Amino acid sequence: MECTDVRESGEFLLIARRNNSLSATGRALVLGSLVFISLAISLAFAFFGAWLVLPFAGVELAVLCIAFRHVQRHAADFESLAIKGDRVLVERWDRGRMSRYELNRYWAQVVLENGSVPGRSLLALRSHGRQVEFGQHLTEEQRQAVAQTLKQQLHNR
Repeated sequence: MECTDVRESGEFLLIARRNNSLSATGRALVLGSLVFISLAISLAFAFFGAWLVLPFAGVELAVLCIAFRHVQRHAADFESLAIKGDRVLVERWDRGRMSRYELNRYWAQVVLENGSVPGRSLLALRSHGRQVEFGQHLTEEQRQAVAQTLKQQLHNR
């Protein structure tokens, strides 16, 4: 999470990114090593007569590849929230597609409520019957801290 507060110009910028602890090369190496180890073990079992291990190993590797592909597709996803004058701009990048929402700063309200998943709250900005969620990539503690910061920033006019 990156937060920039520029008081001289009256602007505020918050960027929430996914936690990508592995690079694309690192993910490929981890996946390759898991495939190699799993195939080596399953082929050894098949050599000793337990050939039914092979289909299960194949299903396991297919699911693992799908999971790594999903992580790779969403590696560059992020959200940004900017307060510029009397406008609040929320941008969400999801698999290379951008969604942009603009709210009036004076009418925007910060909403932090319990979500549908226990232990995970919903952080959103609400204005004129429209609600824009923010903080999908944040932890619960970060979401609460961002809610407090946004409340302060929206009232600092």
